[in-house]
Amino acid sequence: MKTELKVKFLQHLNQKKREEGFTLIELLVVVIIIGILAAVALPSLLSQANKGKQVEARNNVGAINRAQQAYFLEAGRFGAYTEIGLGIQTQSVNYKYEFDPVAPNTGTSTIVTKASTLTKGLKPYAGLVWTTVDTTTSEATTRALLCEENKAQANPASPTIGAGGATLITSCGASMKSLGE
Repeated sequence: MKTELKVKFLQHLNQKKREEGFTLIELLVVVIIIGILAAVALPSLLSQANKGKQVEARNNVGAINRAQQAYFLEAGRFGAYTEIGLGIQTQSVNYKYEFDPVAPNTGTSTIVTKASTLTKGLKPYAGLVWTTVDTTTSEATTRALLCEENKAQANPASPTIGAGGATLITSCGASMKSLGE
């Protein structure tokens, strides 16, 4: 009996060794499944990368708005890019930042910060800072607004906020939405 048990055990071990590894079909199925999962996940991953790039512009435009408000409090006017004392470059890999001052309108003035895209698939941003004068106290106060283009741009583009002239801009353009004050 012992020999029969030994023989069966050895047969079982030999059979087990023959069954080790994967067949070509099994490997192909695994590769196809991984490919399908990657095809489904890749667009989501790319959109998350663009969202991360857009956070750069939102943060920088918001910081510039706050710096302009602080500068106005100290100097009584809006400052040039070098005057406001931020360490933000005027151009990054994804965005170009520029000021667009608006002429004073009955005691008020506005400055628009534009974050123009340099790469496709990103949304342009605009920051508005304007002053209002309280007629009873004659004190000037500043308000700020951050605007985001509704759609990502296929090509590099500037935000479509109207600026220039004697018009006071205190709201986002028609193709933009407000992200708050």
